[in-house]
Amino acid sequence: MTKRPDIKKITTGRELKNWYWLKQELVGHCRAIGIPYPGSKQDITDRLAHFIDTGEVMQQRRSKVFSKFDWHSSRLTPETVITDNYKNTQNVRRFFKQHYGEHFAFNTAFMAWMKSNIGKTLADAVEALRGIDLRKKTVKPTIPAGNQYNRYIRDFFEANPGRTIKEARLCWAQKRNLQGHNRYKSNDLSALDPNIA
Repeated sequence: MTKRPDIKKITTGRELKNWYWLKQELVGHCRAIGIPYPGSKQDITDRLAHFIDTGEVMQQRRSKVFSKFDWHSSRLTPETVITDNYKNTQNVRRFFKQHYGEHFAFNTAFMAWMKSNIGKTLADAVEALRGIDLRKKTVKPTIPAGNQYNRYIRDFFEANPGRTIKEARLCWAQKRNLQGHNRYKSNDLSALDPNIA
């Protein structure tokens, strides 16, 4: 199996996308070659791949933010309207702990709901949280494609319920350095025991 090359030696966008990279590695390489690095790991990967292939810096798509509402310090009530500059802040967390329950925690589904429901109120968000939590009990949440580590760990434990997180991480450490996909396969256990094929 081919071992992962140094990111500085990658010559095509396709080759870049054929390996697993930590976000900090992608950001570090962007800094080194002088291209912007804001956004998600997927955004950075796409921008870097485009630059490697074309030598052009991809223009960032930013939507104009109109609201000046301060999600960090403004008083939040159930009637507070969700604005286009919504942020997950400690202030927001306090609001939901008070109005939804101490068990409140930000999660992907809830954050996506907040971003796509500008104009609704925090009272609407509390209702949406009830539905999100109910679905979580019956439907396994989708892990975004860019979050390969979390997907690997979940698949590892589904296939090996008696294993430990330490074992899962050892298998992941080996897998991420190999070319190709980073989905769990039973032969990944060879990281724990070389006799496993």
